[in-house]
Amino acid sequence: MSAIDTLDEARYVSLETFRKDGTGVHTPVWIARTGNELGIFTNGDSYKVKRLRRNPKIRIAECGATGALKGPWHDGTARVVEDKAGQETILDALYRKYGWQMKLADWGARIARTKKNWAFVAVRVAEG
Repeated sequence: MSAIDTLDEARYVSLETFRKDGTGVHTPVWIARTGNELGIFTNGDSYKVKRLRRNPKIRIAECGATGALKGPWHDGTARVVEDKAGQETILDALYRKYGWQMKLADWGARIARTKKNWAFVAVRVAEG
């Protein structure tokens, strides 16, 4: 099974982004496949988004809800998706995978008025 298939089956993945000094920062996130990429949503003001805008290099691995690793690390790149169609594609994939949990996250963000701050990230995993 390919790395992208394995990661798509995971409930949570640990996304590692890198600070200016090269130190990795791990964050557990939801992820869903969108063609040959994996899509993530997060707060657009988060430091992981700021780090990704500066350095697209990432590592990603299957993990539990608390971030405890369950699989090997995979190298890749990520980009913040700016176009509305790309964002909708990621959101649709997350809804299909996480169902009521994604609906609840969406509803909570609407109530708290934080949905406008959501950022969508597309991840490409290096095969090999």
